[in-house]
Amino acid sequence: MKKTLAYFLYTMLIACIVCACSDRMDIIQNYGFDLQTLPVPETVVQNETVEIRCQLIREGYYSEAKYFIRYFQTDGRGELRLDDGTLLTPNDLFPLANDIFRLYYTSRSNSQQNVDIYIVDNSGQVVQKSFSFTNDSSNTWE
Repeated sequence: MKKTLAYFLYTMLIACIVCACSDRMDIIQNYGFDLQTLPVPETVVQNETVEIRCQLIREGYYSEAKYFIRYFQTDGRGELRLDDGTLLTPNDLFPLANDIFRLYYTSRSNSQQNVDIYIVDNSGQVVQKSFSFTNDSSNTWE
């Protein structure tokens, strides 16, 4: 009886191992990510440029992952450029070449300004960061 039970358990163990094995390899192609930025000034004067230092933080690395940037300006007026000089136009996607990059925002307004930046990857994931600038119209050159 013990011998039969041992054969039965041994057979069940082999069956479980065989069923659990697969020759298909799972490759993760869409890792989560986030956008980190260094602090930026809260006030800006018209025609002043503010630097926004950015870094993509990936949860994993997939060589075929592509990242893009787009932005919206909900209040005020201004221009946003990539560190290579590319002028971004609102709501258009632009490719990001590196995980570490800089954005340059130039104020073209003398009022409150809000800029929403979106980073999108080729699998459809989106990360959004918002920046608000208060106009500083005080004359500091007295």
